[in-house]
Amino acid sequence: MANSARNQPGVERSTPSRGQEDPNPLDTVQVFYEKNKKVLSTVTTVVLGVILVFFAYTKLYKGPAEEKAATALAMPQLYFQADSLNMALNGDGKNLGFTKIAKKYEGTAAGNLALYYEGVCFLKMGDPKSAIKSLEAFNGKGTMVAYQAWGLIGDAYMESGNSAKAIENFKKAVGDKDDVLLTPMYLYHLGLAYEAGNQANDAKAAFMRIRDEYPRSLQARDMDKELAKLGELN
Repeated sequence: MANSARNQPGVERSTPSRGQEDPNPLDTVQVFYEKNKKVLSTVTTVVLGVILVFFAYTKLYKGPAEEKAATALAMPQLYFQADSLNMALNGDGKNLGFTKIAKKYEGTAAGNLALYYEGVCFLKMGDPKSAIKSLEAFNGKGTMVAYQAWGLIGDAYMESGNSAKAIENFKKAVGDKDDVLLTPMYLYHLGLAYEAGNQANDAKAAFMRIRDEYPRSLQARDMDKELAKLGELN
């Protein structure tokens, strides 16, 4: 995700240690995000394709409006898969992009899914504010995509420097204890967000959940190291 200057309200401020100056929370969170964004964006991308396919095939039902919307969605999906994000978002002059599909076919499953794609495009293009707006408008109720959307909103807030809102959304993203793919991934994001906000005990708790409840997850292999950094030794 690209970087840009951001000023988001509501950034969590933590109490500094003795002998240290009170850090700027925005700077702290942004630096922490930059340090870890490669691994965060990589795991998100890996999961994204699987979930979108699942959602598209299980939630797009046929009907006059739905069929037109689903047909319109096909071309920007191809642009998205090719990482041509601007054309995926805005169209190519002949085919609509996600933004216009979301408006034109509002109320359809495909129009709703276009909001999700729109949010992901904005996030990948370095516009977390717009990403948050689109993803919060998306309705994934009753599907696993809802957890992914909350996680991406958390990523967007993290990139914006708002660790408090990031934590709020990451906590929602780990709501399905039986999901052995998304839950440990976003527990890791949650732990990093807590760590960025100098909430070491909460970070430890998130990392311990990964280690103890999801020992076979990709994230579990790094938990001893993450916990050791926080002073938690086996």
